[in-house]
Amino acid sequence: MTTASDSLRRFLFEYAPIRGEIVHLEATWQAVIERHNYPPVLRDLMGELCAATVLLAATLKLQGSMVLQIHGKGAVKLLVVECSSDMELRATAKWDGDVSGGTLQELVGDGRFVITLDPRDGNQAYQGIVALEGGSIAEMLQNYMTRSEQLETRLWLAADGKHAAGMLLQKLPGQDEIQDDDPWERAVMIGDTLKPEELLNVPPPELVHLLYHEEDIRLFEAQAVVFRCTCSRENVARMLHMIGREEVDSIIAERGDVEVHCEFCNQCYVFDRVDADAVFMDIMAVAANKTLH
Repeated sequence: MTTASDSLRRFLFEYAPIRGEIVHLEATWQAVIERHNYPPVLRDLMGELCAATVLLAATLKLQGSMVLQIHGKGAVKLLVVECSSDMELRATAKWDGDVSGGTLQELVGDGRFVITLDPRDGNQAYQGIVALEGGSIAEMLQNYMTRSEQLETRLWLAADGKHAAGMLLQKLPGQDEIQDDDPWERAVMIGDTLKPEELLNVPPPELVHLLYHEEDIRLFEAQAVVFRCTCSRENVARMLHMIGREEVDSIIAERGDVEVHCEFCNQCYVFDRVDADAVFMDIMAVAANKTLH
């Protein structure tokens, strides 16, 4: 599910050690929010987190996925976004109570912000903790990138009921020579003139020209971003096996079947007694086959 506007565009300053990215989401963003009735404030926060996750995932040479999670004890209980190296995105949120206003810190309360890099190749995942310092998702991630990754990074994020978008600037490491006054500071200063409505509505090539028309910029081809959930009946079957036969039988005895809803795409998977028997028989057959070989 994508349109021409659902894309990531990378750009490079030819004569300064700076790289940039702009992401714009429309159909992909609609696919995220149409599955749940999110309060507008929470919806927009999740949109900003979606844009940030795509931008940060695109800076890494990662074959796997990046997951940004905010866990809270306030009105916002959970914000989670996952973006794969193929630019496949999914997201969800949980809340309880009034989410009509307040700062991000007030809505989250006593919480934590975690970045997870999952290589999906059997190797151990990496996790980083983002301090809940700053008035926005952008400020928190900027602080994390500067302190923990030693990469000067600036983010501009925006979202509404139609679009989610973001821009990233990053100072390339190992190139500290200043050729004129200071290209990094000048690029950030110009970026700070960007209005949310421009970020949401102006196509990325035009936006780059609008901001940096006095610079020599190399703009790369667009990379499509799509909504895709990785849930499947097979994955749910494996989860039921992990829960155990006794627990699954108990749920079926009480309710008649087991229903599992994916929080990302709202897909419902139903397993009755026959399905459950098949799940555990299949697992046993696979295990027996491995033993024989």
